[in-house]
Amino acid sequence: MSELKLMIALLGIVATIYLLIKKHETRTVLLGVGLVMAVLTLNPMGALEAFAKSMTSAGLIMAICSSMGFAYVMKYTECDMHLVHLLTKPLGGLKFFLIPIATILTFFINIAIPSAAGCAAAVGATLIPVLKAAGVRPATAGAAILAGTFGSMMSPGSSHSAMISEMSGLTVTQVNLSHAPYTIVAGAIGAIVLTILAVALGDYHKKFRDEYLAENQDSEQHFSRVNLLYALAPLIPVVLLVIGGTELQQISWLTWTKMTVPEAMLIGAIYAIIVTRMSPVKISNEFFNGMGSSYANVLGIIIAASVFVAGLKSTGAIDSAIEFLKSSNEFVRWGATIGPFLMGVITGSGDAAAIAFNTAVTPHAVELGYTHVNLGMGAAIAGAIGRTASPIAGVTIVCAGLAGVNPVDMIKRTAPGMVLAVLFLALFML
Repeated sequence: MSELKLMIALLGIVATIYLLIKKHETRTVLLGVGLVMAVLTLNPMGALEAFAKSMTSAGLIMAICSSMGFAYVMKYTECDMHLVHLLTKPLGGLKFFLIPIATILTFFINIAIPSAAGCAAAVGATLIPVLKAAGVRPATAGAAILAGTFGSMMSPGSSHSAMISEMSGLTVTQVNLSHAPYTIVAGAIGAIVLTILAVALGDYHKKFRDEYLAENQDSEQHFSRVNLLYALAPLIPVVLLVIGGTELQQISWLTWTKMTVPEAMLIGAIYAIIVTRMSPVKISNEFFNGMGSSYANVLGIIIAASVFVAGLKSTGAIDSAIEFLKSSNEFVRWGATIGPFLMGVITGSGDAAAIAFNTAVTPHAVELGYTHVNLGMGAAIAGAIGRTASPIAGVTIVCAGLAGVNPVDMIKRTAPGMVLAVLFLALFML
């Protein structure tokens, strides 16, 4: 009987990977395969109970839904675009150094605008033309933006941070501050390797500037005027949560900053209403539309992944894997990083693999000799890095479209840095 259950687990995993590679809808795949495994092992209620339980994870719902609501408000008011233009306007004269700066800038803007594709669209629309006009090859211009789109791992609205927060008992801010040094170094590795490749491939040359100017001399668009108050809006929640999560909040006049993610996001939205003077009704609608969208599209994946993991558990595969990892500790670091990384590359999304790993294995982090933060966020960051090296990821296609190049040409430039970044995580974070 145990051999039959093991066969069901292996077939379930293979089927899931195959269906995700074929770009079938992630939630449907995880939910469907999880239910099938549970039914075949005569434990359908285990999957259904996992579904019900994960629907009401308070910490996840509060952090993710409120953050996405705020992101919708920033997009509606165009405050996100004001922030991007404020940061990119002074960069025109930096020439070749724009390549690493563009990656680093995208990385940090991605914290305030946590959607990878949304951040790439906002930043790329401004920075890619600046890079091209400076003489950067279009493929490298797009790659410079793409390489920075895993900064969202440090966002207070990250679903992974919220998930690890619940497991570890730390606040979301404490989780993010704990893994921030590793995530920042991984981002720096991506920027440095991309810059070295640009030099080696001759991707900065006057001919690229001349080609761009010849094609766009009649169609260049300029942002009318940056409003500093608008530009500060996306940063308000991030600043509040960082101050409130560190010892700075012990200063008497800063004690009020000790707050949760929903409170910070609401303050940011109220600030946006005040400075933009837009209709509170419309902004409220956008906020709640964003909350609903995040439950469907972000929490939906987490809920579906919990059903998949419940199906695996019913086969005994999870318990066997944990026992193996306990006795073979060295394999944990590679399973937690290389696995989500490869899934991110193959499927264009690292979320499914990272969430499944964090649901099944990360709760046992202490038994395996790791902290919840290092093991869980290591898997999450590795998945996001894998997505950044995938030619079929949505964010890659957005960057390629803005740069006017083939996605594969961009991936040739981002992938080497991402491979080194994930090896850094495996060797130093775990």
